[in-house]
Amino acid sequence: MSAPLAGKVALVTGASRGIGKGIALVLAEQGATVYVTGRTVKEGDYYLPGTVGGTAAECDERGKESGGKGIAVAVDHGDDEAVARLFEQIEREQGRLDILVNSATQLSEDLLEPLPFWEKPLSNLEMWEVGARSYYVCSWHAAKMMARQKSGLIAMISGYTGVTYTYGVIFSATKCIVDRIARDMAIELEPYNVATVSLWQGLTLTEKARDNLAKVSDKMTNSVAGQTGSSVEHPGRVIAALASDPEIMKRSGGSFITAEVADDYGVVDINGRRIESMREKRGAPLWKPISEADYRGK
Repeated sequence: MSAPLAGKVALVTGASRGIGKGIALVLAEQGATVYVTGRTVKEGDYYLPGTVGGTAAECDERGKESGGKGIAVAVDHGDDEAVARLFEQIEREQGRLDILVNSATQLSEDLLEPLPFWEKPLSNLEMWEVGARSYYVCSWHAAKMMARQKSGLIAMISGYTGVTYTYGVIFSATKCIVDRIARDMAIELEPYNVATVSLWQGLTLTEKARDNLAKVSDKMTNSVAGQTGSSVEHPGRVIAALASDPEIMKRSGGSFITAEVADDYGVVDINGRRIESMREKRGAPLWKPISEADYRGK
């Protein structure tokens, strides 16, 4: 079996289930050692199935032929000290980090409730804490390792909501922040040969999305609920392709629609289906790679 990521070390945050889990499985299948983080340790701790240990075990299974494996670390990405310990562990055990995928996101319980922002609690700012701030914190730690080795890829999971109203003010603003920090980090990491990208996911058929579509699809944004959706592994295939691209620096700083990057690399979903870009219906990214546009204010 081809193992394009053999010898690579990856960290995928928020990988107990959902998009993070799908990405972790693909990276392990392609040969990477994947650190899997999340808060769920025991089945039943959350209303949907999935644990960090379960994902790591599936990574081991998927990586049998390629040498890939999973390492589970229970982490609350709202806890800076726990995140620091995570990176200390990766440094101690591996001495390097090649791929960081920022996927962990805290979604408020009333996300789908059609209420204006002032009628929702300020506690919903938790989506900024674990969804924007946490992306910055993990990238801060990862950049120290990657700059030293002069290589690496930091991928941010974002979405069309960066330019299109989706589920409310905080959720939309969070993705705008993610896109912008990926762009600005690219400028400062460019001399160290470290790339950062923000990937716009459309509807991804996670456990939560399937549950919402079955129970409360009437509350979901029409442009979201109306999509066919991709598997959770499709973005992992795209990230694996990016991580294997010797010219990845040409993309650094850009926000990209995952489906369009997939087309660039000839990536299809696990069922062989091409995922459609929603550019015409949901909007286009604002930020081009820094190799194509000068954002330095000079």
